[in-house]
Amino acid sequence: MGKITQLLSHPSELRAVVQLMYFRQPLHQTSKQSESLQRCYYLLNQTSRSFAAVIKELHPEIKDVVTLFYLVLRALDTIEDDMTIDPSIKVPLLREFVDKLNEKAWTFNGNGPDEKDRIVLVEFDQILTEYHKLKPEYQDIIKDITKKMGNGMADYILDDNFNLNGVETIADFDLYCHYVAGLVGEGLTKLMVLAKFSDNSLAEDGFKRSNSMGLFLQKTNIIRDYHEDLEDGRSFWPKEVWSKYTDSLPSFHKDTSPESEFQGLSCLNELVLNSLGHVKEVLEYLSLVKDPSSFNFCAIPQVMAIATLATVYNNPKVFHSVVKIRKGTTCDLILRSRTLPGVISIFREYIQVINHKSNVKDPNYLKIGIKCGEIEQFIELMYPSIAYPKGVTKAQHPITKIVAARAKIDNDIQRIINDETFSTYALFGGILLVLVGALTITFG
Repeated sequence: MGKITQLLSHPSELRAVVQLMYFRQPLHQTSKQSESLQRCYYLLNQTSRSFAAVIKELHPEIKDVVTLFYLVLRALDTIEDDMTIDPSIKVPLLREFVDKLNEKAWTFNGNGPDEKDRIVLVEFDQILTEYHKLKPEYQDIIKDITKKMGNGMADYILDDNFNLNGVETIADFDLYCHYVAGLVGEGLTKLMVLAKFSDNSLAEDGFKRSNSMGLFLQKTNIIRDYHEDLEDGRSFWPKEVWSKYTDSLPSFHKDTSPESEFQGLSCLNELVLNSLGHVKEVLEYLSLVKDPSSFNFCAIPQVMAIATLATVYNNPKVFHSVVKIRKGTTCDLILRSRTLPGVISIFREYIQVINHKSNVKDPNYLKIGIKCGEIEQFIELMYPSIAYPKGVTKAQHPITKIVAARAKIDNDIQRIINDETFSTYALFGGILLVLVGALTITFG
Protein backbone atom coordinates (compact mmCIF):
# COMPACT_ATOMS: atom_id res chain seq x y z
CA MET A 1 0.00 0.00 0.00
CA GLY A 2 2.90 2.36 0.69
CA LYS A 3 4.06 2.50 -2.93
CA ILE A 4 0.51 2.89 -4.22
CA THR A 5 -0.08 5.77 -1.80
CA GLN A 6 3.17 7.38 -2.99
CA LEU A 7 2.06 7.17 -6.62
CA LEU A 8 -1.42 8.52 -5.87
CA SER A 9 0.11 11.47 -4.03
CA HIS A 10 2.38 12.20 -7.03
CA PRO A 11 0.09 12.15 -10.12
CA SER A 12 2.88 13.02 -12.57
CA GLU A 13 4.86 10.00 -11.38
CA LEU A 14 1.80 7.76 -11.65
CA ARG A 15 1.38 8.91 -15.25
CA ALA A 16 5.06 8.17 -15.90
CA VAL A 17 4.76 4.64 -14.49
CA VAL A 18 1.74 3.87 -16.69
CA GLN A 19 3.40 5.37 -19.75
CA LEU A 20 6.67 3.50 -19.20
CA MET A 21 5.03 0.15 -18.50
CA TYR A 22 2.34 0.12 -21.16
CA PHE A 23 2.97 2.70 -23.87
CA ARG A 24 6.71 3.24 -24.31
CA GLN A 25 8.07 1.42 -27.36
CA PRO A 26 11.70 0.21 -27.54
CA LEU A 27 13.85 1.82 -30.25
CA HIS A 28 14.93 -1.57 -31.62
CA GLN A 29 13.19 -4.93 -31.82
CA THR A 30 14.76 -8.10 -30.38
CA SER A 31 16.13 -10.50 -32.98
CA LYS A 32 16.27 -14.27 -32.80
CA GLN A 33 18.80 -15.54 -30.24
CA SER A 34 20.78 -18.75 -29.83
CA GLU A 35 20.30 -20.80 -26.67
CA SER A 36 23.60 -19.63 -25.20
CA LEU A 37 22.77 -15.98 -25.95
CA GLN A 38 19.34 -16.40 -24.34
CA ARG A 39 21.12 -17.74 -21.29
CA CYS A 40 23.43 -14.72 -21.26
CA TYR A 41 20.44 -12.39 -21.18
CA TYR A 42 19.00 -14.48 -18.35
CA LEU A 43 22.27 -13.96 -16.45
CA LEU A 44 22.06 -10.24 -17.20
CA ASN A 45 18.58 -10.07 -15.70
CA GLN A 46 19.69 -12.02 -12.63
CA THR A 47 22.72 -9.87 -11.86
CA SER A 48 21.87 -6.32 -12.91
CA ARG A 49 19.55 -4.19 -10.81
CA SER A 50 19.57 -1.19 -13.08
CA PHE A 51 21.45 -1.76 -16.33
CA ALA A 52 19.58 -4.76 -17.79
CA ALA A 53 16.63 -2.77 -19.15
CA VAL A 54 18.71 -0.09 -20.88
CA ILE A 55 21.24 -2.60 -22.25
CA LYS A 56 18.45 -4.57 -23.91
CA GLU A 57 17.28 -1.43 -25.74
CA LEU A 58 20.67 -0.72 -27.32
CA HIS A 59 21.23 -0.75 -31.08
CA PRO A 60 21.65 -4.34 -32.38
CA GLU A 61 25.24 -3.55 -33.41
CA ILE A 62 26.40 -3.28 -29.80
CA LYS A 63 23.60 -4.72 -27.66
CA ASP A 64 25.10 -8.22 -27.42
CA VAL A 65 28.61 -6.77 -27.11
CA VAL A 66 27.67 -4.61 -24.12
CA THR A 67 25.75 -7.50 -22.53
CA LEU A 68 28.82 -9.74 -22.70
CA PHE A 69 31.10 -6.89 -21.58
CA TYR A 70 28.88 -6.37 -18.55
CA LEU A 71 28.79 -10.11 -17.71
CA VAL A 72 32.57 -10.51 -17.99
CA LEU A 73 33.14 -7.62 -15.62
CA ARG A 74 30.36 -8.86 -13.32
CA ALA A 75 32.17 -12.21 -13.11
CA LEU A 76 35.43 -10.43 -12.29
CA ASP A 77 33.71 -8.32 -9.63
CA THR A 78 32.06 -11.42 -8.11
CA ILE A 79 35.49 -12.94 -7.54
CA GLU A 80 36.86 -9.71 -6.04
CA ASP A 81 33.83 -9.16 -3.81
CA ASP A 82 33.69 -12.67 -2.34
CA MET A 83 35.39 -12.57 1.05
CA THR A 84 35.28 -16.40 1.33
CA ILE A 85 37.92 -16.82 -1.41
CA ASP A 86 41.43 -16.93 0.02
CA PRO A 87 43.66 -14.10 -1.28
CA SER A 88 46.24 -16.69 -2.41
CA ILE A 89 43.61 -17.92 -4.89
CA LYS A 90 41.81 -14.66 -5.54
CA VAL A 91 44.77 -12.46 -6.50
CA PRO A 92 46.24 -14.74 -9.21
CA LEU A 93 42.73 -15.40 -10.53
CA LEU A 94 42.02 -11.69 -10.89
CA ARG A 95 45.34 -11.05 -12.63
CA GLU A 96 44.92 -13.98 -15.00
CA PHE A 97 41.19 -13.62 -15.59
CA VAL A 98 41.78 -11.99 -18.98
CA ASP A 99 43.41 -15.25 -20.13
CA LYS A 100 40.17 -17.15 -19.44
CA LEU A 101 38.65 -15.22 -22.36
CA ASN A 102 40.91 -17.22 -24.69
CA GLU A 103 39.32 -20.48 -23.51
CA LYS A 104 36.12 -22.02 -24.83
CA ALA A 105 34.53 -23.68 -21.80
CA TRP A 106 36.07 -22.33 -18.56
CA THR A 107 33.88 -22.11 -15.46
CA PHE A 108 34.49 -21.40 -11.77
CA ASN A 109 32.66 -22.94 -8.84
CA GLY A 110 34.82 -21.62 -6.03
CA ASN A 111 32.56 -18.86 -4.76
CA GLY A 112 30.87 -19.18 -1.40
CA PRO A 113 27.32 -20.61 -1.51
CA ASP A 114 25.82 -17.29 -0.42
CA GLU A 115 27.55 -15.18 -3.09
CA LYS A 116 24.53 -13.78 -4.94
CA ASP A 117 26.10 -13.52 -8.41
CA ARG A 118 28.06 -16.79 -8.40
CA ILE A 119 25.85 -18.09 -11.23
CA VAL A 120 27.76 -15.88 -13.69
CA LEU A 121 30.96 -17.81 -12.98
CA VAL A 122 29.26 -21.21 -12.76
CA GLU A 123 27.87 -20.65 -16.26
CA PHE A 124 30.78 -18.65 -17.65
CA ASP A 125 31.07 -21.13 -20.54
CA GLN A 126 27.80 -19.71 -21.92
CA ILE A 127 29.37 -16.24 -21.93
CA LEU A 128 32.53 -17.54 -23.62
CA THR A 129 30.50 -19.20 -26.38
CA GLU A 130 28.96 -15.86 -27.35
CA TYR A 131 32.10 -13.84 -26.67
CA HIS A 132 33.99 -15.75 -29.37
CA LYS A 133 31.28 -14.88 -31.90
CA LEU A 134 31.97 -11.13 -31.54
CA LYS A 135 34.05 -9.13 -34.00
CA PRO A 136 37.76 -9.34 -33.04
CA GLU A 137 37.85 -5.55 -32.47
CA TYR A 138 35.09 -5.82 -29.85
CA GLN A 139 36.82 -8.79 -28.20
CA ASP A 140 40.07 -6.80 -27.94
CA ILE A 141 38.32 -3.92 -26.15
CA ILE A 142 36.74 -6.28 -23.61
CA LYS A 143 40.09 -7.99 -23.04
CA ASP A 144 41.88 -4.67 -22.54
CA ILE A 145 39.47 -3.44 -19.86
CA THR A 146 39.30 -6.86 -18.17
CA LYS A 147 43.10 -6.93 -17.85
CA LYS A 148 43.29 -3.41 -16.41
CA MET A 149 40.42 -3.96 -13.98
CA GLY A 150 41.61 -7.36 -12.80
CA ASN A 151 45.08 -6.06 -12.00
CA GLY A 152 43.67 -2.96 -10.32
CA MET A 153 41.43 -5.08 -8.09
CA ALA A 154 44.34 -7.36 -7.21
CA ASP A 155 46.48 -4.38 -6.21
CA TYR A 156 43.85 -3.27 -3.72
CA ILE A 157 43.50 -6.74 -2.22
CA LEU A 158 47.25 -6.81 -1.58
CA ASP A 159 47.06 -3.39 0.10
CA ASP A 160 46.70 -4.30 3.79
CA ASN A 161 45.98 -0.70 4.76
CA PHE A 162 43.06 -0.59 2.32
CA ASN A 163 41.67 -3.85 3.71
CA LEU A 164 41.85 -2.59 7.29
CA ASN A 165 40.98 1.09 6.90
CA GLY A 166 39.41 1.54 3.46
CA VAL A 167 40.34 4.49 1.28
CA GLU A 168 42.83 6.92 2.82
CA THR A 169 43.04 9.96 0.55
CA ILE A 170 40.85 11.62 -2.07
CA ALA A 171 43.43 10.57 -4.66
CA ASP A 172 42.99 6.96 -3.50
CA PHE A 173 39.22 7.45 -3.67
CA ASP A 174 39.49 8.60 -7.29
CA LEU A 175 41.82 5.76 -8.23
CA TYR A 176 39.61 3.10 -6.64
CA CYS A 177 36.55 4.49 -8.43
CA HIS A 178 38.55 4.55 -11.67
CA TYR A 179 39.31 0.84 -11.41
CA VAL A 180 35.76 -0.24 -10.58
CA ALA A 181 33.80 2.26 -12.70
CA GLY A 182 35.98 4.62 -14.73
CA LEU A 183 37.42 1.71 -16.71
CA VAL A 184 33.88 0.59 -17.54
CA GLY A 185 33.25 4.04 -19.00
CA GLU A 186 36.47 3.79 -21.01
CA GLY A 187 35.48 0.42 -22.45
CA LEU A 188 31.95 1.51 -23.34
CA THR A 189 33.34 4.63 -25.01
CA LYS A 190 35.71 2.55 -27.13
CA LEU A 191 32.82 0.30 -28.17
CA MET A 192 30.60 3.24 -29.14
CA VAL A 193 33.38 5.02 -31.03
CA LEU A 194 34.19 1.82 -32.92
CA ALA A 195 30.51 1.46 -33.82
CA LYS A 196 30.46 5.17 -34.85
CA PHE A 197 27.75 5.89 -32.28
CA SER A 198 29.68 8.69 -30.55
CA ASP A 199 32.11 11.44 -31.47
CA ASN A 200 35.73 10.33 -31.88
CA SER A 201 36.85 13.08 -29.49
CA LEU A 202 35.58 10.98 -26.57
CA ALA A 203 38.46 8.58 -27.24
CA GLU A 204 40.96 11.36 -27.89
CA ASP A 205 40.90 13.17 -24.53
CA GLY A 206 42.63 10.41 -22.57
CA PHE A 207 39.16 9.15 -21.64
CA LYS A 208 38.92 11.99 -19.12
CA ARG A 209 35.21 12.55 -19.69
CA SER A 210 34.37 8.84 -19.73
CA ASN A 211 36.26 8.47 -16.45
CA SER A 212 34.10 11.23 -14.95
CA MET A 213 31.00 9.33 -16.11
CA GLY A 214 32.11 6.31 -14.08
CA LEU A 215 33.36 8.26 -11.08
CA PHE A 216 30.15 10.27 -10.79
CA LEU A 217 28.08 7.05 -10.62
CA GLN A 218 30.44 5.22 -8.28
CA LYS A 219 30.93 8.08 -5.84
CA THR A 220 27.17 8.64 -5.63
CA ASN A 221 26.66 4.95 -4.81
CA ILE A 222 29.42 5.02 -2.20
CA ILE A 223 27.90 8.06 -0.47
CA ARG A 224 24.43 6.49 -0.51
CA ASP A 225 25.65 3.08 0.71
CA TYR A 226 27.33 4.32 3.90
CA HIS A 227 25.04 2.28 6.17
CA GLU A 228 24.93 -0.85 4.00
CA ASP A 229 28.72 -0.95 3.65
CA LEU A 230 29.13 -0.39 7.37
CA GLU A 231 26.95 -3.42 8.07
CA ASP A 232 29.15 -5.45 5.69
CA GLY A 233 32.23 -4.43 7.67
CA ARG A 234 33.76 -2.14 5.03
CA SER A 235 33.88 1.49 4.06
CA PHE A 236 34.87 3.52 1.02
CA TRP A 237 34.47 7.06 2.37
CA PRO A 238 37.99 8.58 2.19
CA LYS A 239 39.63 9.12 5.56
CA GLU A 240 41.07 12.42 4.34
CA VAL A 241 37.50 13.75 4.41
CA TRP A 242 35.81 12.00 7.32
CA SER A 243 38.73 12.47 9.72
CA LYS A 244 37.95 16.22 9.68
CA TYR A 245 34.64 15.47 11.39
CA THR A 246 35.14 12.37 13.55
CA ASP A 247 37.74 9.96 14.92
CA SER A 248 35.66 6.97 13.86
CA LEU A 249 33.53 6.75 10.71
CA PRO A 250 30.88 4.45 12.31
CA SER A 251 30.18 7.18 14.89
CA PHE A 252 27.82 8.90 12.45
CA HIS A 253 25.56 5.86 12.81
CA LYS A 254 26.17 5.03 16.45
CA ASP A 255 26.13 8.51 17.99
CA THR A 256 22.68 10.07 17.51
CA SER A 257 23.46 13.35 19.27
CA PRO A 258 22.75 16.59 17.38
CA GLU A 259 26.47 17.43 17.33
CA SER A 260 27.40 14.07 15.79
CA GLU A 261 24.61 14.38 13.22
CA PHE A 262 25.81 17.84 12.21
CA GLN A 263 29.38 16.59 11.81
CA GLY A 264 28.13 13.60 9.83
CA LEU A 265 26.10 15.78 7.49
CA SER A 266 29.05 18.12 7.01
CA CYS A 267 31.16 15.13 6.01
CA LEU A 268 28.47 13.75 3.71
CA ASN A 269 28.00 17.14 2.07
CA GLU A 270 31.73 17.51 1.42
CA LEU A 271 31.65 14.18 -0.42
CA VAL A 272 28.67 15.40 -2.46
CA LEU A 273 30.70 18.52 -3.29
CA ASN A 274 33.53 16.28 -4.50
CA SER A 275 31.12 14.30 -6.70
CA LEU A 276 29.65 17.45 -8.24
CA GLY A 277 33.11 18.17 -9.63
CA HIS A 278 32.39 15.59 -12.36
CA VAL A 279 29.07 17.01 -13.57
CA LYS A 280 30.36 19.33 -16.29
CA GLU A 281 32.37 16.54 -17.93
CA VAL A 282 29.38 14.21 -17.67
CA LEU A 283 27.23 16.69 -19.60
CA GLU A 284 30.00 17.26 -22.15
CA TYR A 285 30.23 13.52 -22.68
CA LEU A 286 26.50 13.08 -23.21
CA SER A 287 26.45 15.91 -25.75
CA LEU A 288 28.86 13.88 -27.92
CA VAL A 289 26.86 10.63 -28.07
CA LYS A 290 25.13 10.36 -31.45
CA ASP A 291 23.07 7.16 -31.43
CA PRO A 292 19.70 7.60 -29.60
CA SER A 293 19.77 4.18 -27.90
CA SER A 294 23.38 4.69 -26.80
CA PHE A 295 22.45 8.13 -25.49
CA ASN A 296 19.62 6.63 -23.41
CA PHE A 297 21.98 3.94 -22.13
CA CYS A 298 24.52 6.56 -21.00
CA ALA A 299 22.07 9.21 -19.79
CA ILE A 300 19.66 7.21 -17.64
CA PRO A 301 22.23 6.14 -14.99
CA GLN A 302 23.57 9.69 -14.84
CA VAL A 303 20.19 11.32 -14.20
CA MET A 304 19.50 8.66 -11.56
CA ALA A 305 22.81 9.60 -9.97
CA ILE A 306 22.11 13.34 -9.80
CA ALA A 307 18.63 12.63 -8.41
CA THR A 308 20.13 10.28 -5.81
CA LEU A 309 22.82 12.82 -4.92
CA ALA A 310 20.16 15.47 -4.34
CA THR A 311 18.19 13.01 -2.19
CA VAL A 312 21.10 12.04 0.06
CA TYR A 313 22.51 15.57 0.33
CA ASN A 314 22.17 16.94 3.86
CA ASN A 315 19.99 13.91 4.69
CA PRO A 316 20.63 12.26 8.10
CA LYS A 317 18.72 9.12 7.01
CA VAL A 318 21.86 8.09 5.09
CA PHE A 319 23.50 7.14 8.40
CA HIS A 320 20.77 4.71 9.39
CA SER A 321 19.34 3.24 6.16
CA VAL A 322 19.78 3.07 2.40
CA VAL A 323 18.13 6.16 0.93
CA LYS A 324 16.65 5.68 -2.53
CA ILE A 325 14.60 7.74 -4.96
CA ARG A 326 10.97 6.74 -5.43
CA LYS A 327 10.05 4.23 -8.17
CA GLY A 328 7.68 6.75 -9.68
CA THR A 329 10.49 9.30 -9.82
CA THR A 330 12.67 6.71 -11.56
CA CYS A 331 10.06 6.16 -14.27
CA ASP A 332 9.61 9.91 -14.72
CA LEU A 333 13.37 10.41 -15.10
CA ILE A 334 13.65 7.62 -17.68
CA LEU A 335 10.98 9.24 -19.82
CA ARG A 336 12.44 12.74 -19.49
CA SER A 337 16.02 11.74 -20.26
CA ARG A 338 15.51 10.65 -23.87
CA THR A 339 17.06 13.85 -25.26
CA LEU A 340 19.97 16.07 -24.28
CA PRO A 341 17.70 19.05 -23.47
CA GLY A 342 15.70 16.71 -21.22
CA VAL A 343 18.84 15.59 -19.40
CA ILE A 344 20.04 19.19 -19.06
CA SER A 345 16.68 20.13 -17.54
CA ILE A 346 16.91 17.31 -15.00
CA PHE A 347 20.43 18.26 -13.95
CA ARG A 348 19.44 21.93 -13.61
CA GLU A 349 16.47 20.92 -11.44
CA TYR A 350 18.47 18.76 -9.03
CA ILE A 351 21.42 21.16 -8.80
CA GLN A 352 18.91 23.74 -7.61
CA VAL A 353 17.50 21.23 -5.11
CA ILE A 354 20.99 20.69 -3.67
CA ASN A 355 21.63 24.41 -3.49
CA HIS A 356 18.32 25.06 -1.70
CA LYS A 357 18.96 22.25 0.83
CA SER A 358 22.28 23.77 1.92
CA ASN A 359 22.73 24.72 5.56
CA VAL A 360 24.42 28.09 6.07
CA LYS A 361 26.24 26.61 9.10
CA ASP A 362 27.83 23.90 6.95
CA PRO A 363 31.60 24.52 6.75
CA ASN A 364 31.44 23.96 2.98
CA TYR A 365 28.34 26.10 2.46
CA LEU A 366 30.09 28.69 0.26
CA LYS A 367 32.02 26.11 -1.76
CA ILE A 368 28.86 24.12 -2.45
CA GLY A 369 27.05 27.28 -3.53
CA ILE A 370 29.91 28.19 -5.85
CA LYS A 371 29.99 24.69 -7.37
CA CYS A 372 26.23 24.71 -7.97
CA GLY A 373 26.58 28.17 -9.53
CA GLU A 374 29.37 26.94 -11.83
CA ILE A 375 27.25 24.03 -13.01
CA GLU A 376 24.21 26.24 -13.60
CA GLN A 377 26.35 28.66 -15.61
CA PHE A 378 27.69 25.77 -17.69
CA ILE A 379 24.14 24.50 -18.26
CA GLU A 380 22.97 27.99 -19.20
CA LEU A 381 25.68 28.22 -21.84
CA MET A 382 24.80 24.75 -23.21
CA TYR A 383 21.04 25.30 -23.25
CA PRO A 384 19.97 28.84 -22.30
CA SER A 385 16.74 28.99 -20.36
CA ILE A 386 15.62 32.02 -22.39
CA ALA A 387 15.03 32.45 -26.12
CA TYR A 388 17.23 34.93 -27.96
CA PRO A 389 15.36 37.55 -30.04
CA LYS A 390 15.60 37.17 -33.79
CA GLY A 391 18.88 38.57 -35.09
CA VAL A 392 20.52 38.62 -31.63
CA THR A 393 23.40 36.21 -31.08
CA LYS A 394 24.33 34.65 -27.75
CA ALA A 395 27.40 36.94 -27.52
CA GLN A 396 25.21 40.03 -27.98
CA HIS A 397 22.51 39.07 -25.50
CA PRO A 398 22.59 40.52 -21.94
CA ILE A 399 22.40 37.02 -20.43
CA THR A 400 25.93 36.32 -21.69
CA LYS A 401 27.18 39.40 -19.84
CA ILE A 402 25.36 38.32 -16.69
CA VAL A 403 26.81 34.79 -16.88
CA ALA A 404 30.31 36.25 -17.27
CA ALA A 405 29.72 38.51 -14.25
CA ARG A 406 28.52 35.56 -12.17
CA ALA A 407 31.63 33.62 -13.19
CA LYS A 408 33.81 36.51 -12.00
CA ILE A 409 31.96 36.56 -8.67
CA ASP A 410 32.57 32.86 -8.15
CA ASN A 411 36.22 33.06 -9.15
CA ASP A 412 36.86 35.96 -6.80
CA ILE A 413 35.03 34.30 -3.91
CA GLN A 414 36.97 31.08 -4.47
CA ARG A 415 40.24 33.02 -4.48
CA ILE A 416 39.28 34.69 -1.20
CA ILE A 417 38.32 31.34 0.37
CA ASN A 418 41.61 29.75 -0.69
CA ASP A 419 43.66 32.62 0.76
CA GLU A 420 44.17 31.47 4.34
CA THR A 421 45.64 34.85 5.33
CA PHE A 422 42.16 36.39 5.24
CA SER A 423 40.23 36.54 8.47
CA THR A 424 36.53 35.76 8.59
CA TYR A 425 35.72 39.47 8.50
CA ALA A 426 37.99 40.04 5.53
CA LEU A 427 36.31 37.13 3.75
CA PHE A 428 32.81 38.54 3.99
CA GLY A 429 34.01 42.07 3.35
CA GLY A 430 35.69 40.86 0.16
CA ILE A 431 32.57 39.04 -0.94
CA LEU A 432 30.53 42.22 -0.42
CA LEU A 433 32.94 44.22 -2.59
CA VAL A 434 32.85 41.56 -5.31
CA LEU A 435 29.06 41.57 -5.35
CA VAL A 436 28.93 45.36 -5.61
CA GLY A 437 31.43 45.21 -8.45
CA ALA A 438 29.42 42.54 -10.25
CA LEU A 439 26.25 44.60 -10.03
CA THR A 440 28.11 47.52 -11.57
CA ILE A 441 29.35 45.28 -14.41
CA THR A 442 25.94 43.74 -15.02
CA PHE A 443 23.71 46.79 -14.82
CA GLY A 444 26.12 49.71 -15.18
